[in-house]
Amino acid sequence: MAAYLIGDVQGCDAPLGKLLDTIGFSASRDTVYVLGDLVNRGPASAAVLRRLMALGSSARCLLGNHDMHLLACAYGIRRPHKRDTLEEVLAAPDRAALLDWLRRQHLALHEDVAGRPLLMVHAGVLPQWTAAQAVALARELETVLRGNDIEGFLREMYGNAPDHWHDGLQGNARLRVIVNALTRLRFCSVDGRMEFDSKDSAATAPEGFMPWFDVPGRRTAQDTVAFGHWSTLGWLDRRDVICMDTGCVWGGPLSALRVAADAAQQALVQVDCPQAQQPG
Repeated sequence: MAAYLIGDVQGCDAPLGKLLDTIGFSASRDTVYVLGDLVNRGPASAAVLRRLMALGSSARCLLGNHDMHLLACAYGIRRPHKRDTLEEVLAAPDRAALLDWLRRQHLALHEDVAGRPLLMVHAGVLPQWTAAQAVALARELETVLRGNDIEGFLREMYGNAPDHWHDGLQGNARLRVIVNALTRLRFCSVDGRMEFDSKDSAATAPEGFMPWFDVPGRRTAQDTVAFGHWSTLGWLDRRDVICMDTGCVWGGPLSALRVAADAAQQALVQVDCPQAQQPG
C-alpha cells in the first residue's frame, strides 16, 4: 500500500493519467491525495473529474480556488474568465454528477498518511489556527457546499474582506475568510492579515507581509502542512511544509510525492505537461 500527494492538476488529464501509470497506482491498494485545483486552464477538466470520481475512496481530493470558481460559474453567479477552460464541464452530459461530486470534496484533511501525520489544504492556513481548528472551519464550509444554501454562499464568496480572522466572525463574512485562507492564501502579515495581489515567489513578499508558513508563532508550525496553489514557489519540502504545485499548466511538470514516515524514503515522481498556457 502506498500513499501519494499530487499538486495542482488544473484540467491536465493526460499528464495525470501518465503520472498515475508511472507510479504504478492501484485503486485497490493505494491512495492519492490531490491538493486542489482539479480543474481549469488545462484542456480536459471534465476528464480529470471523471478519472478521480472513478477512483472512488482511493482518491482523496481537496477543493482549490479554481474548483470553487467552477461551482460559481455552474450556479450562474460568475461568467467564466477569458482564459478559463470550464465549458467542457458546464456543457457535459454528466454535468450534474460531476458538479455534485465536486461540491462534496474537502477543504482540509488532517490524516495519518503512510505513517506521517499531514494537514492538507489547497493554499494555506492562517497563523492563528491550529490544525484541528483549520479542519473544523473547513467542515463548516463543506457543510454549506453540500447543502441547500450553496448558491447563497457562492453569491457572497468573492472579495478580500474581511482580510483577517477573529472568532467573532459570523455568516458569509466568516465563510469568506475561511475559503480565502484555505484556497487563495500566499502571503500574510505577522498578525494574520491576508494579501491577495501578489502571486510571485516567496522571495518577493510585499512590504509588511511574508509567506504564510514563515509567520513567527504560527500555530501549525509543529505540524507538516501539505499544499499546492503556488506555482511560482514550486516544489518545497521542509519538515513543516510541503508544496506540491510545480506549475503543470504553466509548462512545469505534474508531481507526485510518495509519502513515507521516514522523509529519507520519500520519492518524488514528475511527468511533463506539454499543453502549457502562458501565465496570465
